[in-house]
Amino acid sequence: MASKPHTGPLTGRCYCGAIGFEIDAAPQTAAYCHCTDCRRLTGAPVAAFAAFAAADVTYLDAATHLKMSDDVERWHCGRCGSALASWFSYLPDQIYVPLGVLDAAGSLAPTVHCHADSALPWLHIADDLPRVMGSAREVLHS
Repeated sequence: MASKPHTGPLTGRCYCGAIGFEIDAAPQTAAYCHCTDCRRLTGAPVAAFAAFAAADVTYLDAATHLKMSDDVERWHCGRCGSALASWFSYLPDQIYVPLGVLDAAGSLAPTVHCHADSALPWLHIADDLPRVMGSAREVLHS
């Protein structure tokens, strides 16, 4: 079943509801990520994120900020721990928001698999999306 395109502002919240948000822009892209870091961040066998222009994601002031390194920053709810956003130095103008915290997640289908070389061997997602070994930065930032 194909997802219906989303119109209007995107809303979302963390698990406990302490941080709710609205993004008044369409995502630039949506992607699966199979890397170990994203699996650990989400606790899932594969993560899925939507990319937004960094200037369009304004709710992060209410979130707990973690600077993992000079190349990776992440935000989460300080109360319930929900992952709320990630930033990567190689995609500097974008903020990645986990699809699971967005209310319209069903209308934001990923278009690519990133870090497909790190996919768990028992996970089989039956789609014909491109599978990029590594970060897919060229695809994500285009």
